[in-house]
Amino acid sequence: MSAPTVAAVVLAAGGGRRYGMPKALVEYGGSLLVERALRTAREVCDPVLVVLGAQAVDVWRRADLGGAVVLANKDWESGMASSLRTGLEGLRGWPDRIDAALVLLVDMPGMTIDALQRMAAPAAPDALAVATYDGVRAHPVLLGREHWTGVIETATGDEGARRYLADHEVTEVDCTGLADPTDLDVPPSGVPSAP
Repeated sequence: MSAPTVAAVVLAAGGGRRYGMPKALVEYGGSLLVERALRTAREVCDPVLVVLGAQAVDVWRRADLGGAVVLANKDWESGMASSLRTGLEGLRGWPDRIDAALVLLVDMPGMTIDALQRMAAPAAPDALAVATYDGVRAHPVLLGREHWTGVIETATGDEGARRYLADHEVTEVDCTGLADPTDLDVPPSGVPSAP
């Protein structure tokens, strides 16, 4: 039996209201956040889908998105759930069977290949798993194919899959020490928010 096929869905559509600009366009450590997320995901997952929304054309022009399938979420202003739905619907139409989706947020520059590999390990069509750091649930989240329809139907606003996960048995995968789960909600002090 072959290993499960795990796709990555990088959610990079938000306008970054608190940050002052779309986080996909934020430079961090010499590259854009969306490029960092894509590079990390590509080491573990195939295919990698990147969901863009706010200033999508600017992101597409400025960022090196090589090796990714880019999806546009025209409803990005309604919240993260619309991007999650866009990504999962894109996978449902994929020509090859995808067993599970690893969902990553663009604004977590401390995500690592090691953490993604650990999260991808329990991949299966019926898998539901969430990363924990010191016992606290965070990202990434692993969604087996059998759960995609339920997630698409219940995801609203900025909650993403939270409601669906709360109603189902979820495997917690300890990623403590493997990655930094901090997300960049506001610019570091003293750093201008515009490129």
